[in-house]
Amino acid sequence: MPVVEVVGLAPLPGLGIERDLLPYPVQLATDKTMRKAAGENLSEFMSRNLTGVNVNDTSGSPFQNDLTFRGFRASPVLGSSQGISVYLDGVRVNEAFGDVVNWDMLPESAIASLLLVPGANPLYGLNTLGGALAFTTKSGLSHPGGQFELSVTDEGRRRTDLAYGWRGDGGWHGFAGATWFDDDGWRDHSSGRLGNMLVKVGRSLGATEWSGTLLGGRSRLRGNGLLPDPLYAEDRRAVYTHPDITRNRLVQGMPNISHRLSQDSELSATAYARNSRRDTVNGDVSEEYDDYVEDCEDGFDSNGAPLAPEECGFTQLDGAALHPGVLNTTSTRQESRGISAAFSTRRGAWRLDAGVTFDHSDAEYAQFEQEAFITDGREVRGDPEEEREPSSSVVGTSRAVGLYLAGSWAVQAGTQLTASARFNRARVENTLTNERGVQPRESFTYTRLNPSLGITRELGNGATVFANVAQGNRVPTVIELGCADPENPCRLPVGLQADPYLKQVISRTIEAGLRGRLQGGNYTLSLHRTVNRDDILFLSSPSRQGYFSNFERTRHQGLDATVTQQFGSLGVRLAYSYLEAEYDADGELFTGARNVQVRRGMRLAGLPRHSGKLALDWTASPQLTFGADLQAASSLLTQGNEDGLIEDPEPDEEPERADWRVRGYALVSLRASYHPTPKWELFARISNLFDRRYETFGAVAPDLFPSGRQLRPHEGEVDAAHARFVAPGAPRTVLAGLRYSF
Repeated sequence: MPVVEVVGLAPLPGLGIERDLLPYPVQLATDKTMRKAAGENLSEFMSRNLTGVNVNDTSGSPFQNDLTFRGFRASPVLGSSQGISVYLDGVRVNEAFGDVVNWDMLPESAIASLLLVPGANPLYGLNTLGGALAFTTKSGLSHPGGQFELSVTDEGRRRTDLAYGWRGDGGWHGFAGATWFDDDGWRDHSSGRLGNMLVKVGRSLGATEWSGTLLGGRSRLRGNGLLPDPLYAEDRRAVYTHPDITRNRLVQGMPNISHRLSQDSELSATAYARNSRRDTVNGDVSEEYDDYVEDCEDGFDSNGAPLAPEECGFTQLDGAALHPGVLNTTSTRQESRGISAAFSTRRGAWRLDAGVTFDHSDAEYAQFEQEAFITDGREVRGDPEEEREPSSSVVGTSRAVGLYLAGSWAVQAGTQLTASARFNRARVENTLTNERGVQPRESFTYTRLNPSLGITRELGNGATVFANVAQGNRVPTVIELGCADPENPCRLPVGLQADPYLKQVISRTIEAGLRGRLQGGNYTLSLHRTVNRDDILFLSSPSRQGYFSNFERTRHQGLDATVTQQFGSLGVRLAYSYLEAEYDADGELFTGARNVQVRRGMRLAGLPRHSGKLALDWTASPQLTFGADLQAASSLLTQGNEDGLIEDPEPDEEPERADWRVRGYALVSLRASYHPTPKWELFARISNLFDRRYETFGAVAPDLFPSGRQLRPHEGEVDAAHARFVAPGAPRTVLAGLRYSF
């Protein structure tokens, strides 16, 4: 008999809906599927196995990846333009301050399944522009018994996962899962560690089920960012400057209750309280570098004598001349709480889902600076004689209310119509403090009604066509509102200024396709187009800094295709994505190094046009399986080189052109699993089998350390030329581990 997969229609799934009745293609992965990945973390698993998903290793830390789906981002980087909402057991985990996603705080040992929903789906609320990720955790009812897993790599990565679920008398059940991770880092100065734990206790009493969940975690991760081409060519493991440290801490409680009113009706509710802390330390070149260069441009005083180092604006340490640097530190404190309730019912050919959500968040953010020096090893050391000085801060509150309604009914045999709508109202209030003192408190209110309409039609032979139109919205975050004044530009993520009004982003998706079942497999083909109106992008200012502003239109469109097939003991999965992510209007962008004149049809940086994934799984015997993965991506544009230029053109001069695209790549990985007994499993993985040198992102920036060596203005070296900076991909890595089930 065919397998019927039931998935959630909204973050609180209720009764669920048959996957084949949805008018858009969702992707589902269970913990059993994830175990085949042999030790990968969640972002690595999704990038290798989910169609349309890619990862930019912009930080160099495996738990700080930029994840993109159809060109939309879920990122831990403050100030990134987010476009994917992320949920854990129905609770939205995008942080209220910046909509960032801290992957290191997700309890991977407790994840039972993940669901990737495409497009601007209104049922998943704010920030669902390109899609939504919904994670469901394990319980003692769904996952009784225990599991212990240990893995190590030749690059010094160690990881332990422990999970245990139990069922007791009287309907009681419980679950606990913990992850410990310690990494030396394959790049220099990139060690990291984290630990998190989830505990769930509940009881099932006939038609009523309740549970209480406590999640806690803390991490200390180093992600040392992009590397200029000359230094990368010499040493792929090098870092540009360091340190770059992020510390996260989280405590979250989630009570949940559901009651089956009848066989075809269910009422559920969940609440949460969340406390998160984030502290960062980032060593950079000081903004006073230009003064430093100017003082030393001639290299001689008025009498023709060479300038001494101390006369050039820098200091000596152990006889070595040092660049002026700065230690930027930030502190973010957030307290969030909320409640949501959902009702779902079936009446013959009709199905109805309704829900309400309320979220409240208080945030405090502060930025500090300390004068520092940069050593010959490009380490930024704080000046012990200088104290840390506050540069900007914000205290704010955000509140959001959502009401949604979804209906689905069989118009006739084989034809299903689905309609939904959600009303969102959000209010953001904040008080900024900067070099001009405490600013007046300001508030902004955003409202929107987002509809969706879809249809599925069975064609016979297991084939179904589907089509869907939907709308979603995203309101500006505090970091965007705080850096939105062209008269007071800033350098992200440090500056916060007065709050000019920014429009909310409106996203509309049209999607249509075909899916069906094969003998021993299935297939999905989908065409999609999403247009963002009033997208929020970082624009230029006369001072060569920048500010956030609404951009008229951006467009993401393309094709996703997936085929899975089982040939006896051999399983095959093939996925291909074609993506056109483009600006759909003329404008000007500030990319950090230069101004880019955008023309309609210009591609967005950092996104491959073609990407493909091939997975082979061979069951050699009941105890032994082998797997191979091929992951390929085409070239992508470098940020700051979208127009083919590397410098801003001067009047009456021919602009300097260069093709600084990041080249495409293809990576091969091997996997193996051996069960000597039903309870024991040994597994291994070789990633990047041929040790391919590849990059996942690129940006143009001035290179103050050509080939890793400091410029010496007192010796006549005053030009910091622009260079392409890249995000290096990891080299060949060998992982081995064992798993014990009890």
